[in-house]
Amino acid sequence: MNLPLPALFAAPLAFLFAVAVADPDLLQDVCVADLASGIKVNGFTCKSNFSADDFFFNGLAKPGLTNNTQGSRVTAANVQFIPGLNTLGVSLARIDYAPGGLNPPHTHPRATEIVFVIEGQLDVGFITTANVLVSKTIKMGEIFVFPKGLVHFQKNNGKVPAAVIAAFNSQLPGTQSIAATLFAASPPVPDNVLTKAFQIGTKEVKKIKSRLAPK
Repeated sequence: MNLPLPALFAAPLAFLFAVAVADPDLLQDVCVADLASGIKVNGFTCKSNFSADDFFFNGLAKPGLTNNTQGSRVTAANVQFIPGLNTLGVSLARIDYAPGGLNPPHTHPRATEIVFVIEGQLDVGFITTANVLVSKTIKMGEIFVFPKGLVHFQKNNGKVPAAVIAAFNSQLPGTQSIAATLFAASPPVPDNVLTKAFQIGTKEVKKIKSRLAPK
């Protein structure tokens, strides 16, 4: 049976498209990141020599200090601290919250996040692209998921400290804090962009910028 050209090419094209958009498999056992290399690739180049220490990190064992403006501290365990994570597509973080502490609205452009509460309880939520808030209170032993790229937050409304372990499906998920991204960028976002976007005056914009400026 003779098939028309579109049908004849549909299956091969679908296969090629699937291959093109899939993450590649590893081509070797490990590719420990050479963080000192000046070569820029989508990820890090591989070191020729490595040791067990490249796959080890003890930075999540102790609570992070939360004596800051937000009352929270993120301790990352990504490829920049564990070179052996390079090409493996996973990372962790520990987030500690003082009573009343906030991990402010932010996004991870390269990863979905899942948090596991190890202490206290938190009010958490994310906002869909249709501006729908999905929120819940979670306590010790419970899990919540934040979809990739969506704005989300965690707030400790309790009277005792709280903490979570967060997992990401990226070796370096990236974080964009909404307020800092817009009001503390360098070079700065023009005031007239922010006044129009947030429907506030220039004085308010300058006040927010001064408060979020790097110390």
